[in-house]
Amino acid sequence: MLEVMLDEALRARRVDAHVHSAGMWEDGHPAAAHSVDEAAARGLALAGHRSRVIDRDLVLGADLVIALARRHVRDVAGTVPGVFGRTFTLKELVRRGREVGPIPAGSTLPEWLEAVGRDRVAATYLRPDPDDDVADPVGGTRAQFARTAAELESLAAALAGLLAPAALGTPPVDLDAIPDRS
Repeated sequence: MLEVMLDEALRARRVDAHVHSAGMWEDGHPAAAHSVDEAAARGLALAGHRSRVIDRDLVLGADLVIALARRHVRDVAGTVPGVFGRTFTLKELVRRGREVGPIPAGSTLPEWLEAVGRDRVAATYLRPDPDDDVADPVGGTRAQFARTAAELESLAAALAGLLAPAALGTPPVDLDAIPDRS
């Protein structure tokens, strides 16, 4: 869900970005039926989505890697050294982004991420934290998917707002979203 929601939120703010979704599971699985329904309820197409496993090349090619859980930040940063500074959970990125403010005009995404990530400590990712982790509704009820979808939609809009001020006249941003499951 995050891929289509973030893509839509960024396009609405005229942020030139390439949003990709990858996960820790197997390739080729369709999105959960409730995810498809929640996306469709928001006018977003997810029915043709197939899961994709995140790999080193995808991470190295991304300007920003967004995870839905701390363990994914840990997994990505542990697998691909040097990417911790541009790998965040969505909740963390929005929270820290609000603290430093939107990307200033004329600034770059790496500069903003450096400010947003200042004082981060990798050891904090050893345990889950509801302040940083989005609940994974897979296997749950439609109501659980609806709650997660509403949270993702709100976070995607907030992130788009933080990235929008610098959007005009900048090269495209390559974002990877890592959901718990596809």
